[in-house]
Amino acid sequence: MKGLMQDWPLVVPTIIDHARDAHGAREIVTRGIEGPIRRYTIADLHSRARRAAKGLTALGVKLGDRVATLAWNTDRHLEMWYGVMGIGAICHTVNPRLFPEQIAYIINHAEDDYIFTDTTFLPILEAIQDQLTTIKKFFVLTDAQNMPDAKLRNVVCYEDWIGQYDDDFQWADFDESTAAGLCYTSGTTGNPKGVLYSHRSNVIHTLLANSASAFGLTSLDSVLPVVPMFHANAWGLTFAVPSSGAKLVLPGMKMDGESLYELLEGEQVTVTAAVPTLWLALLEYLENNDKTLSSLKSVVIGGSACPQIMIEKFEQNYGVAVHHAWGMTETSPIGTVYKATPETEALEPGGRMKYKLKQGRAPYGVEMKIIDDKGTELPHDGVAFGHLMVRGATVAKGYFKGEGGKILDDEGWFDTGDVSTIDPLGFMQITDRSKDVIKSGGEWISTIDIENLTIAHPDVVEAAVIGREHPKWNERPLLIVVPKDGSAPTREEILAFLDGKIAKWWMPNDVVFIDEIPHTATGKIQKMTLREIFKDYQFPD
Repeated sequence: MKGLMQDWPLVVPTIIDHARDAHGAREIVTRGIEGPIRRYTIADLHSRARRAAKGLTALGVKLGDRVATLAWNTDRHLEMWYGVMGIGAICHTVNPRLFPEQIAYIINHAEDDYIFTDTTFLPILEAIQDQLTTIKKFFVLTDAQNMPDAKLRNVVCYEDWIGQYDDDFQWADFDESTAAGLCYTSGTTGNPKGVLYSHRSNVIHTLLANSASAFGLTSLDSVLPVVPMFHANAWGLTFAVPSSGAKLVLPGMKMDGESLYELLEGEQVTVTAAVPTLWLALLEYLENNDKTLSSLKSVVIGGSACPQIMIEKFEQNYGVAVHHAWGMTETSPIGTVYKATPETEALEPGGRMKYKLKQGRAPYGVEMKIIDDKGTELPHDGVAFGHLMVRGATVAKGYFKGEGGKILDDEGWFDTGDVSTIDPLGFMQITDRSKDVIKSGGEWISTIDIENLTIAHPDVVEAAVIGREHPKWNERPLLIVVPKDGSAPTREEILAFLDGKIAKWWMPNDVVFIDEIPHTATGKIQKMTLREIFKDYQFPD
């Protein structure tokens, strides 16, 4: 017997319709690519998204067609986001930080019909346009006054284009399983693979994100998503914020410490989210200029492990709660978020910090477990290391066009490629990527723990650990350090700093100093490149 409830489709247009009806006057603020701050309301966003949808329909864009964006977090990008999805087409957010060859590959692989781009990315497109075999027109997200002389074929000024249409338009009617968004992974090996989100998965992820176990946004919040929209839907915030009625503050292309501080204070931001490297820049600006944070209550930090010193500075110096999080493109992306429990609140500050350094717990809708190399499930005791497996309504079941073949096991679990522990309270902690883990004498060493402890050294900007061949132990850790400008720490000083903080057998066998550590397009340390750089390295006797 089935229940007698309405079959109300979980589709993205319901998010923006609800936002207009319940929170239409709420403000959306954008730092424009041209410089000035722009302001309008959720009702304005809804109207312009419908105008964009009407224009796309006039172009012949239909259900299932792909439309690309190569753009920062701005109001115009957001309009296209909802406009494309509102007609059942697929919004393909292209990561401009990929190599030009990769950008050309994913646009062609997606078979995008049109590209909507910010002026800053015109040189990229001008250089590769002859390689883009499916693109019919290029739309530049600006107005006539700021429209550059772009060297692109069939180039259109966005404001001139959208100005031709009114908002007398009804969203298309389609099933909730219809594809809505396409985001390619920025893997370090092989070509990027496309993760194809459905309307249903996006709506469920929005409910998950706004739960108290995750971001818990309300209409009293002012939210600054520093994480770009081309990074897994800005961690879902471009759906979650309008649906909650929170004020939305979009940073455009300026994400230096001073620019972020201006928006945080000027727009009285209460919640923000980004990767650790951007918060290093903000903290440096605050410290160097003796600034305080008057409204910010919480910062979500993900993308890579958050160092303890960063958590301590935010909480002790500025009264801002840090919510460590983990996820990936394939999980939409929220997988876990740190939120306190009665057990953690009962601990002394040092005990609580141990939990804050973990990536948090899975909210309802995400299941996880850890397994060994043979596939045997491991205990959630906080000690056993295993391959992290996930499944749920917002987890991918395959890649676009079948790339990568079957990616789930027979029980529907997805191997994240991460190695982690899960403790009795359900807190998960990433210890490594499977391909980066160091196995010394048959035991695993957590490179992430060593890196985060090293960053706390006052003369260190960044650190990375890779495994190098050892005649006795198979592999041993090599610590790679970027010193702060003007400082010259020694190998002995760094190792002495780590002494007593990690197990003796985890201690790196050597420390080397370099000017810069390579990163992926999403800001993660590119250990494959480091292993290539140090492929001939041999430990001292």
